[in-house]
Amino acid sequence: MINAKMIARIMGALFFIEAGFLILCSFLAVYYNESDISAFLYSAAITAGAGSIAALAGKNAEKRISRRDGYVIVTLAWVFFSLFGMLPFYLSGYIPTITDAFFETMSGFTTTGASILDNIESLPHGLLFWRSMTQWIGGLGIVFFTIAVLPIFGVGSVQLFAAEATGPTHDKVHPRIGVTAKWIWTIYLGLTITEIILLVAGGMNFFDSVCHSLTTTATGGYSTKQNSIAAFNSPYIEYIITLFMFLAGINFTLLYLLFLKGNFKRLLQNTELHWYLGTVGFFTLFTTVTLIFTSPFGIEESFRKAIFQVVSLQTTTGFISADYMTWVPVLWTLMCIIMLFGACAGSTTGGIKCIRIAIMSRISKNEFKHIIHPNAILPVRINHQVVSSTTKSAVLAFIFLYMAIIFIGWLVLMLFGVGFEEAYSVVISSLGNVGPGIGKCGPSYSWNGLPDAAKMDKCNIDADRAFGVIYRTSALHAEFLEKALTFTSYNHFYT
Repeated sequence: MINAKMIARIMGALFFIEAGFLILCSFLAVYYNESDISAFLYSAAITAGAGSIAALAGKNAEKRISRRDGYVIVTLAWVFFSLFGMLPFYLSGYIPTITDAFFETMSGFTTTGASILDNIESLPHGLLFWRSMTQWIGGLGIVFFTIAVLPIFGVGSVQLFAAEATGPTHDKVHPRIGVTAKWIWTIYLGLTITEIILLVAGGMNFFDSVCHSLTTTATGGYSTKQNSIAAFNSPYIEYIITLFMFLAGINFTLLYLLFLKGNFKRLLQNTELHWYLGTVGFFTLFTTVTLIFTSPFGIEESFRKAIFQVVSLQTTTGFISADYMTWVPVLWTLMCIIMLFGACAGSTTGGIKCIRIAIMSRISKNEFKHIIHPNAILPVRINHQVVSSTTKSAVLAFIFLYMAIIFIGWLVLMLFGVGFEEAYSVVISSLGNVGPGIGKCGPSYSWNGLPDAAKMDKCNIDADRAFGVIYRTSALHAEFLEKALTFTSYNHFYT
C-alpha cells in the first residue's frame, strides 16, 4: 500500500523548498527594481500555501517509505515543481501562455535547455536567474536534494535514492544515503562556486557568471544570452565552460574519489570513464579535422569550436559557441549521434550514457565469441566485477525502448508537418535532455517555431495538441523511462 500521508508530508517539504528559492529570486527582482517582483511573491505564496496543505495532509504519517512510494514522490515532484515553477513566467506576462510557461519550466527542471523564448535578453534579471536556478535544482534531482534532510522526518532515504538515480547501478560513497547525498551536493556546490570565480576572472560580469555556472554544473544549457556562449566571443570563457561541462559529465562518485579522497587509481581504472574520455576524444578529433579542411577556422579555433560543441552535446548541456548548422552536413549527423551517447551515469547528464554503451558493447562481443565457443561461459565485467543478468536485461530493455521512442516520435512529428531533419533531432534532443537540434530547431533558433500541434490552448486539448504537449515535455518522459528501467540493482562498482 502507498503511504499517502508520508508522501504528502515529503511533498509539502519540497514545496516549501521551492517557495524559498522563489523568494530568493524576488530579492533579486527588488535589487534590480524590475517588474517581476509581484510575480515571484505571488508564486512563492501559492507554493507555500500548497506546501502547508500537503504538510497538514501528512500529519501523523507513518514513518516509512516503500520503493513504490519513492517512485510516486519522484513523479509528483517533477510535475508539481514545474507547475508551481512556471508561475513567475506566466504571472509576470513574459510568457503569456500556460503551455509555453510549463514547457520552459519543465525544460529547466529536467535540464533539457530547449526554450521557446526568441528574445532572452528582454527578460528581467529575476526571471533569468530563476531559469538558471530551475536547472541547478533539477541537475542532481529535486528529490535527491531532499534526501539530505529526510532524517528530519525519521524515515529512510534508500527508496528515494533508488527512484532518483540515473544509471543501471547505484553507487554509494557512504553506508548512509543521507551522508552520500550531502557529500555529492558539496561537490556540486563546489564546482558551481569555482566556475563562478573563474568566469568572473575571465571578464564575465557577476550575474552572468552565476547564471552560467548554475546551468553548466547542471548540464542544462540555459543562457542569459540569445546567442548562448557565442555572445561573449571569448576563448577563455569557452575553455572554462568546456572544462566544467566535462567535469559535470563525470559520475559524482568518481568526483568524490578524486576531490575529497584523492583516489586517482580507482578513477583511472573506471571503465565508464574510459568510454567517456574515448568518445569525447574521438568525436573532437573527427570534428576538428573536418573543420580544418572545410571551414575558414585555424587549427586552434577549429579545436576550440569542436571540443566545445562535442562536450556540450555529449554532456547534454546544450550551450553553443558556434552555429554548427553552418558546418558541413556530415557534422550535423555527428552532432545527433553525440546527443545519443550521453556522458556518465551518476552525473547530471542525459542520453543513453556510457556505462550502458559499455555493457552493450561487451554483451555484443560475448555473443560473437559464443559463435566460435558455444559452450563457453563469458561473463560481462565492468570494473572487474561481473554485471548481473538483471542489470544486463535492464540495459537492453532501456536501449531498445529508447530507440523505439525515437523512431516513433520521429514518425509522428513528421505526420504533424515537422521537417525530416527537425523531427529526428527534436526527438533525440528532447529524450536526451540536450536542447538544440538541427534545421529550424538548430542552435540559432528557439523551439517556438514548431507547429501549433506542439502547444496546448488553455484547457481545450485535441489529439494534435495532446501530442504536442507530450513531445515538448518529453524530457520528463525520458526521466520516467530512466527510472522505470534502471533501478534494479545495487552493485557497488566503486566500493
